[in-house]
Amino acid sequence: MCGIVAYLGKKAAQPILTEGLKRLEYRGYDSAGVALLDGGALQIKKTSGRISGLEEILENPSYTQTLGIGHTRWATHGKPTTINAHPQTDFSGKIAVVHNGIIENYGTLKTWLKSEGVEFVSETDTEVVANLIGYFYNQYKEKDQCDKENGQCRFERAVQRSLREVHGTYGLAILCSDYPDMIIGAKKGSPLILGVGNDEYILASDASAIVEHTTRAIYLNDNEMIVVEPGGFRTLTSNNVPVTKSLKDIEFSLEQIELDGFAHHMLKEIFEQPKSLETCMGGRLDVQDSRIVLGGIAGKLRDLTRTKRLILTACGTAFHAGLVGEFLFEHLARIPTETEYASEFRYRNPIIEDGTVVAAISQSGETADTLAAVEQAKERGATVIGLVNVVGSTIARTTDSGIYLHVGPEVGVASTKAFTAQVTVLQMLAIELGRRKHLSSYEAAKLIEQLAAIPEKIKTILEQSEHIKQIAAENIHHNNWLFLGRGFNYPVALEGALKLKEISYIHAEGLPAAEMKHGPIALIADGMPAVFIAPKGPQYDKIIGNIEEVRARGGRTIVVATDTDTEIEQYADHLITVPDVPEMFQPILTVVPLQLLAYHAAVLKGRDVDKPRNLAKSVTVE
Repeated sequence: MCGIVAYLGKKAAQPILTEGLKRLEYRGYDSAGVALLDGGALQIKKTSGRISGLEEILENPSYTQTLGIGHTRWATHGKPTTINAHPQTDFSGKIAVVHNGIIENYGTLKTWLKSEGVEFVSETDTEVVANLIGYFYNQYKEKDQCDKENGQCRFERAVQRSLREVHGTYGLAILCSDYPDMIIGAKKGSPLILGVGNDEYILASDASAIVEHTTRAIYLNDNEMIVVEPGGFRTLTSNNVPVTKSLKDIEFSLEQIELDGFAHHMLKEIFEQPKSLETCMGGRLDVQDSRIVLGGIAGKLRDLTRTKRLILTACGTAFHAGLVGEFLFEHLARIPTETEYASEFRYRNPIIEDGTVVAAISQSGETADTLAAVEQAKERGATVIGLVNVVGSTIARTTDSGIYLHVGPEVGVASTKAFTAQVTVLQMLAIELGRRKHLSSYEAAKLIEQLAAIPEKIKTILEQSEHIKQIAAENIHHNNWLFLGRGFNYPVALEGALKLKEISYIHAEGLPAAEMKHGPIALIADGMPAVFIAPKGPQYDKIIGNIEEVRARGGRTIVVATDTDTEIEQYADHLITVPDVPEMFQPILTVVPLQLLAYHAAVLKGRDVDKPRNLAKSVTVE
């Protein structure tokens, strides 16, 4: 969740840290702070609120320091106050720590440290880490003496010893005032990468804080530490085993994370979807030869084709994409499929039999619950594949094989282009498995041709943005909405409701349209908006009946319908049209107007679209 950044080099650290924090702010924005090492003393500035507040208290900076760490917080332990902001320091004031994750046994450690005479000033679990390092630091030799057996300095040994006591998840960047040319990082369950430039190093939660300075990086694995000094870096395990890391290229550019003239990242990413889906399908969808090439899972396609059961596991928006995938795999490939919330799957006693394949879906590839589900599935012998966007992410490295979305960075907290890409990847995979099982070559070729045409069709929906804005303006005074769909569009109803809730703070409920009359219909009165996803399809007549039920009870209908449907306008108070496509491809189109509806509703209500309250982009804690 939180964003951390650290710098060691020859340039002034402070502006690099603050700019890096701005690029990481989508990971959390409850508070922010920096620690700079200057003349053997730590200088710490922090505040509650956004990065802009931090910049105000840094308005007269000294640009002499070339070493520092910074943090933007999504609060877990302790309210988002200045005293709970990171960096957190130890009792001596020599150790400073920024942390992304949760220390599960912080209570036990805090009690023990207090019994040793250590005092605490914050409510955070992170201060426990700082004090633990400080405690062991005091137990070891003088700083200029290294352990003869392993060559580690006092600071490094104290960090390593502390990590053996810590249970939970962490991405850490740590400074010690006695070591003015060293940063130590550590990772377990939370992302951490090191950008390697020319005589400079940037340690960060993700590449967005690095790409302005270098395109080369190394990705830390769980239970690894990194020691960064002016002459280079060393990586090792928490048990002091050296690890050799190779440099990787960061696969996106600075321009891709800029606003490029759009008011918000979310709007930019909605409008990027035609291009992002073309990129997602590029090199994979061969229309001329009627082939689908999924190189990332080529070695597992036989297992997938023979699978007796497929489990899709994910959280939030990715879970809704998984629900679409469930319909796809059963319809096209005739594979029994179920979609599981990763947050529930990890705590159940799931049945994983021979022939079970588990597919984990996550934009970031760092979602804690989904990663835990992956680990449980692997322990039980399942073949596990990953569908992620971020190259080199933990899920990508942990699964047996996988498919990258390749849609570029998604900065907006409310996911948009990642959802349509996830559905697109699931469609390609379902078509390929169907072709290997029972679809004729002709049927597969037609589906490939129709899927390839989807990006152009999205453009016609985006042209209705101002029309959708007007619909939002006429309905945002209502505090409760329903989103209703059937079949492949039922998950779209869930996703539309989630988007409206996330960024406008209007309560919304997504349902299968047929379930409305089993209770929720009692809510409908006084013009309550009901959004129906009702394109032409096998259940069209049924959903028309559901629309009539809402109209008869005073509800206001917002209908997403096929552009060739000449009859549905009589049932709609507001009509939004999408191109006519086969039912299995409809979710990629019908979700786009719902994304725009949520966006415009949020803007009209004065919400901070890219930084909705209480949310963060990458959920790396439970």
